[in-house]
Amino acid sequence: MYEEIIRAIEDFDSIYCIGNGGHGSVYRVNFSSGDVVAVKKLHMLWDRETKFKKEFLNEVRALSEIRHRNIVKLYGFCAHKRHSFLVYEYLERGSLAAMLRKNEEAKELGWSKRVNIVKGLAHALSYMHHDCLPPIVHRDISSKNILLDSEYEACVSDFGTAKFLNPDSTNWTTAAGTYGYMAPELAYTMEVNENCDVYSFGVVTLEIIMGKHPGDLFSSLLSISSSSSSSSSSSSSSALAAHQIPIVDVLDQRISPPTHQVANEVVSLVKIAFSCLNSSPKSRPTMKQVSHFLSTPMLHLSKPIHMMTCGELLALDPLAT
Repeated sequence: MYEEIIRAIEDFDSIYCIGNGGHGSVYRVNFSSGDVVAVKKLHMLWDRETKFKKEFLNEVRALSEIRHRNIVKLYGFCAHKRHSFLVYEYLERGSLAAMLRKNEEAKELGWSKRVNIVKGLAHALSYMHHDCLPPIVHRDISSKNILLDSEYEACVSDFGTAKFLNPDSTNWTTAAGTYGYMAPELAYTMEVNENCDVYSFGVVTLEIIMGKHPGDLFSSLLSISSSSSSSSSSSSSSALAAHQIPIVDVLDQRISPPTHQVANEVVSLVKIAFSCLNSSPKSRPTMKQVSHFLSTPMLHLSKPIHMMTCGELLALDPLAT
């Protein structure tokens, strides 16, 4: 396979490159048999960097030990002083981040597809946190690390910074992740646990619903609870203004607002996202709870979606309704 990969992409010629990241470049490899795989060639050489070796072997270990329809499949790897690369299944649609960035591709992601992407991500994280021994925390859940196949089914990828949790001790580690998706407590603690992924899941869910990274929106919304007692009047008024934003104004404007049953599901996703973004790690739901909630029939809306505000959803605990 090694020789066929090198031959198929002409020794990593740039014309076969389909993406670049901080750690490596991804190539599409068409085998003579008709099969297609993705190969991520790492920038660092195998014998140069200890940290690189750790992340490389970490990803190999994680993807060798887990099997789930919403987690990318690892077919093989090469660790050599000339080439270091990983061979994955090829996912036709590329990353969720890339799709949301392009208007035409984003329009292909209707509300049913977006709901299904969130469900797939929730099921993958629930499997990693609750069905693997030891549990696995991804630590870098973001839209760029969610890949989509031809049917828009989501697959979690990039396990280089994943952490295998030791259930018998506190798990300390250096900070890892993507800015804008990392849980706020990682700014002052080096303890890593499942709550970090739960927070990142909340950010990605809002990004899927809004069509862009939620930015300051959720921080304004989540500050409303504390603004009444400790914040200045200016921050309190801005939080209140965010609280009164109609839900339909938050949704991705590039596609028509959801209707009927899909509207119920979209509102449920927004409620779940808000609960996952709780500033208190222990107050966030587990991914098992989220996965179970998303697998059950959604409740009917008490009123039409165009009449609902962000504040109304923030006040509700989706797992308690």
